[in-house]
Amino acid sequence: MTHYYQPEIECASREQITAWQNERLVKTVHHVYKNVPYYRKLMEEKGVTPDDIKSVADLHKLPFLTKADLRDAYPYGLLAVPLRDAVRIQSTSGTTGKRVVAFYTQHDIDLWDDCCARAIMAAGGTKEDVVQVCYGYGLFTGGPGLNGGSHKVGSLTLPMSSGNTDRQIQFMCDLEATILCCTPSYAAYLAESIHERGVRDQIKLKAGIFGAEAWTEEMRHDIENKLGIKAYDIYGLTEISGPGVAFECEAQTGMHINEDHFIAEIIDPETGEVLPDGSKGELVFTSITKEAFPLLRYRTRDICVLTREKCSCGRTHVKMCKPMGRSDDMLIVKGVNVFPSQIETVLLNQGYEANYQIIVTRENNSDKLEVQVEMTPEMFSDTLSQISAKEEELVEALKVMLGIYAKVRLVAPKSITRSEGKAVRVIDQRKLY
Repeated sequence: MTHYYQPEIECASREQITAWQNERLVKTVHHVYKNVPYYRKLMEEKGVTPDDIKSVADLHKLPFLTKADLRDAYPYGLLAVPLRDAVRIQSTSGTTGKRVVAFYTQHDIDLWDDCCARAIMAAGGTKEDVVQVCYGYGLFTGGPGLNGGSHKVGSLTLPMSSGNTDRQIQFMCDLEATILCCTPSYAAYLAESIHERGVRDQIKLKAGIFGAEAWTEEMRHDIENKLGIKAYDIYGLTEISGPGVAFECEAQTGMHINEDHFIAEIIDPETGEVLPDGSKGELVFTSITKEAFPLLRYRTRDICVLTREKCSCGRTHVKMCKPMGRSDDMLIVKGVNVFPSQIETVLLNQGYEANYQIIVTRENNSDKLEVQVEMTPEMFSDTLSQISAKEEELVEALKVMLGIYAKVRLVAPKSITRSEGKAVRVIDQRKLY
């Protein structure tokens, strides 16, 4: 049975969605132009005024915003309301330069909670459920977002935050959690830990809502099988609000974008030209209901495809596929585009866990790619020659997937540092900048 949090919005006609977007876009552009000198200057440089924007069809006339703009305008340069009206900030976990800070009014938080409530109900959540939130709390948006959404649904909320795996499993068993919210790498780690402790039969989970990092279909099936759940994808970014910008329904064929709050475009990352539906390119978002921090045409750097095919769940909002990598942190090795998700697919297809690290070096102007992969415990007793043979198998499989040679090193189980937040998959030791 399909659950909706706001059926009249989630299943609205395309005409209604377009009408909302046209009206809200025009209003937001006027709001930003009037209250954000930084963005007004960008519009003036492009020779565009609010009167030029009459509907979504005019969106392409507006300038883009990038993470560099957010850093340049830090801390208050993009705030669109008086400071007294803002009640909270959230911030990205960026490690370079200035952090990205996003502001929220109470109304912004209410709408964000609604988006996360839609995601929880799309995963089958109701007020009868116990939702265990193991995303980080604090400045990171994951914990606060799903926490607020769970409250809106009326579920019992366990605000666990990340880490302390023993306590996570104890509460999961004792309070009979039914929905788990965390990063996919932590879900895989929890699944591993639950099996090691022999408490799989005490777990009552039925669904998981996993996001904040890239993960493959193979990893999804692996987690689903180990925990006996259905695993749903969720997408968001701090700059736009946090998790709940888009979420998966029971069809598991892409994530519905909450189009009453966000307009999505796909552009050519090189030229900035808007591409037609169904094209692969960079995802760009415009917030149309935010008060404190509305971003217009924000470049996410995520590469994906939008689809408007009718969904079996009855929701009418456009769907985005799982991001296929990023236009900025994609690895280019020997001129070939390499995404960690491609390597992960090969490993899971070959029966390995998704515990790996990609190390890129450059010797004599030539790139070298090494993939370190944890052996399964059964393999650890293999002879050296058996291990070498398995490494060779992986080398061949990776060559087929990537089109280039990657050295493979099988390492002892649990020797690659586990992440309870985002997994560090890539170590690029080349001096590329």
